[in-house]
Amino acid sequence: MEANVTDQEAARERARRLAHESQEAGDPTGWFERLYAEADGDASRLPWADLAPNPLLLEWLNHRWPVGAGLRALVVGCGLGDDAEELARRGFDVTAFDIAPAAVRWCRERFPNSHVEYVQADLLHPPPAWKSTYAVVVEIYTLQVLPSEPRARAVASLATLVEAGGTLLILTRGREPHDPVGDMPWPLTRAELFQLEDLDFAAERFEELFDAETPPVRRFRAEYTRLWPT
Repeated sequence: MEANVTDQEAARERARRLAHESQEAGDPTGWFERLYAEADGDASRLPWADLAPNPLLLEWLNHRWPVGAGLRALVVGCGLGDDAEELARRGFDVTAFDIAPAAVRWCRERFPNSHVEYVQADLLHPPPAWKSTYAVVVEIYTLQVLPSEPRARAVASLATLVEAGGTLLILTRGREPHDPVGDMPWPLTRAELFQLEDLDFAAERFEELFDAETPPVRRFRAEYTRLWPT
């Protein structure tokens, strides 16, 4: 167990170093491809790769959406694909994207017979064809690895992807405004998510949760509905 903790901490430190270098170079998202390419098929070198669906996503799905019934779903920053595969298993018609081409290739190799459409795309500049397209958009731990300025743009971009009446689910580390920002991943404040209410979204549920890490990490699980045009 101790070796696993040490490996995970080393992976986090490497990700932080690459993120800092990328920011210094004026490219806040360029480090993702470097990290996945360096990992070279070794998931232990990725600090967020559990090789299983996120448990907070599973809990939400079991309560909110046990069956997808063909609804179109989009998974943002899909990583190694476990969350996307879970949605597909439940019957959603899933598109999953990551900014890192190496991550997309990895997903396709892990799940060669998958019904998920894995594509390379940038949340800050999503394909125009995705606008107002998806009944369910799932964002897990992507916003928290973006600095504040591109993060605000990413939240606004997320809003464009959800169809009228559709659902946006966000899972992220959370903090109070007076809490230190700390190192990447940078927790979000409630206010950063509440900006969605200025973008024609209504908050359905906003939960503050603590996970099983040591020490426990505060998480926000926020569900929003895009309002119908008036």
